[in-house]
This record gives sequence, C-alpha cells and structure tokens, in this order.
Amino acid sequence: MVKAANSIADILVIDDDPIIRRILQRMLQSQGYRVAIAETAADGLEQALVITPPVILCDWRLPGSIDGLEICRRLKEHPDLSMSSFLLITAHAETASRVEALEAGADDLLMKPIDMAELKARVKSGMRLCQLTRDLKEQKQYLENELAEAASYVQSLLPRDTDQPPVKIQTRFLPSQQLGGDCFDFYWLDPDYLVIYLLDVSGHGLGAALLSTSVLNVLRSQSLPGTNFYRPDKVLESLNNMFQMTAQNEKYFTIWYGVYNRVNRQLMYASAGHPPAVLLSPPPPTTDVTANSNGGGAPMAETMRLRTPGMPIGMMPGTTYTWKRCSIPDNSYLYIFSDGVYEVPETSLAETGEILGLDSFIDHIVKCPRPGQLDQLISHAIMPSIDVGQDLSDDLSLLEINFS
Repeated sequence: MVKAANSIADILVIDDDPIIRRILQRMLQSQGYRVAIAETAADGLEQALVITPPVILCDWRLPGSIDGLEICRRLKEHPDLSMSSFLLITAHAETASRVEALEAGADDLLMKPIDMAELKARVKSGMRLCQLTRDLKEQKQYLENELAEAASYVQSLLPRDTDQPPVKIQTRFLPSQQLGGDCFDFYWLDPDYLVIYLLDVSGHGLGAALLSTSVLNVLRSQSLPGTNFYRPDKVLESLNNMFQMTAQNEKYFTIWYGVYNRVNRQLMYASAGHPPAVLLSPPPPTTDVTANSNGGGAPMAETMRLRTPGMPIGMMPGTTYTWKRCSIPDNSYLYIFSDGVYEVPETSLAETGEILGLDSFIDHIVKCPRPGQLDQLISHAIMPSIDVGQDLSDDLSLLEINFS
C-alpha cells in the first residue's frame, strides 16, 4: 500500500538500490522537493497512480518482469500521468538504447554514474516541462469549452422545425469537430411570402461562425438598406456589397436564397456558389410504373435542381446575380443543404480519397421514403466517414420543406 506520507510528492524515485534511493532522496529534498520512493516496479506504478508527480526518476534495470522502459510505456499511456516528465536512469550509452528509451516515451535520460549538477538541471527542466504541459492542457480545455459554448449559441439561433400548413419544415444541423460556418433560417415576410435560405462560410473556427451569425442577423432584421427582400437576386447583391472578403478576414460564403408565394405556389430563388436545392414533385398520373420506378413499384418523383449561376458572396465587388422562378406542385418536397452532406469519403473508395459526391446524394434523396426521413439522409452522408474512422470535417446542414 502507498504510505500516507507519500500521497503528495513532487518527485517519485523508483530504484531497487537502497543506497541510490537514499542519495537521490536526500539530494532532492535539499533542493526543496517533496520526494516519494519506491523499491519495486509494482510499488512504483501504484505510487505514480496515486501521487501523479510532475517528475519520475526510474532506473532502467529493475528486478522482475517489469523494467523501467515498461513502466515508462504504461505511465505515458495513462491520461493523468502522460504529462509527467519521465527521466530514465541508465548505464547504456549506446545510441540504439537512447532511441529505444525516447520511443518508449522517456522525456530524458540520466547516465550512470549520476552527476549531481546534471541531475538538478534535468529535474528542474522536467518540473518546468510538466508545468507547461499541464498549463497547455488546461488552456486547450478552456478553449474547447469556449468553442462548445459558441457552437451552442450558433445552434440556438437556428429556427425550430414547423409542421403548420401550408409549409412543413424539418431541419438537421450536425456540427463538425470544429466550429463551422453553416447557418440557415426561414420566416414569413408577410402572410403570403416565405423566405428560406442556407449559407456556408468558407473555413472553420470562430471567424467563420461569427460571419455566419452576422449574416443571419442582417437578414433576419432585414438590415440591408434599399433592398427588396422579395427579390432573391437583389438580396444577394446587397449581401455581396456588405460582406466583401477583404473586410471579413478573407472569408466568403455561399448561399441559396428562395422566396415562396403560397397564393400562386411560385418559388423565386437565386444562389451564389451554393449547391443546388433539389425539388421533388409527385409524378404525373399517367406515369408508367414499370418504366419509372425505384424498384419497389412506386413511381419515381420528378426531380429539379434549383440553382442559378453566381460567384460566392464577398469574392468580387459589384457582382450581379440572376433569379429564377418555378411552380411548386402540391405535396412537393424541397431539399436545401450544405456541401458537408456529400463531400465525405466514399467507403468503397476511401483509399483513393474520392468523395460521396453530389449526384450520389441526390440519388439517395430521390430513393429515400418521405415524409420526414431526414435521419436516413444524414446517415447516408455520415456513415462513410464513420466506416473509414474519420470525424466530420465540415458542418452538415439539411432542410426539408414540404409544400402541402
């Protein structure tokens, strides 16, 4: 059992030689360090787990099946001890031995016979290294908490799903490991006109998130001077004038922006470098089931890709954008998404680095049951990444709008 007196220590000495232990203990204590000692490998491992000392001095050669090198490996694999400076005491001066020790995780080596001045310097350096490592870990944890809080804030700004006719909207937002720049919104300009948009800022991190939320706030508050928010092309032109990348830390964004008139069932839309929205309409009543089916006997939906040409917002001042209009048949479905849903590695082609691709994702949209099967679409997008052992490298945003 670990002695209570050793429950707090700056340095743990593991050595089977009682004379060496005593010399090291007295010398280190004279320097003001609190020292714990262990005679065996098992005792050393036990004490290290309890004390978690900043510095561990361990002899390479120890009796039994566990030597100093193995102790080093085990302790460096432990999350609470990986930051401790491990100094291996050895008589081996060969380069191969030093390389073996460093590869096992040793932070430094002390050659026998031990020079006391060198020992003091290396222990002092080890204490400093451990403190710096712990400070970096704390700072990293602090930054991760801050980014998580920022991500929660961004997510809190996104609209909630609605199932109220004449338009039912479901959404999915799956952030990547890093804070990203996806954002979307929908709201009624008046009782007859619904705005729907999704934007994706270039890059990752706090800067991308700040820009995306800034654009969302500008659009939500309709703070673009002299802009007709019923005209998608004019909205994009105003955004381009306001958010030039030269004033946004070289960040730009893509966007798909649409305005739906529920009275005449017309959708006006424009896009700026963004993936096309996909409109699925019920097949005509005369559709030949045998010739146009998805394998289950059901007629295939008619598919339209809704996109207009245009550079991403912020790339070039004075850019003009065009808009288009389409009719929305009853019980149609509109899908709007960011490129994170299809720019993921294809499982079968992971070694070549090929991605799932837009066409493959749209094919899956067509085949996926409706309504409200967004989780199946999300699984189709993220499963390839899971299969090849990768985290999502980009935010994933997806909207399904059912025009009932």
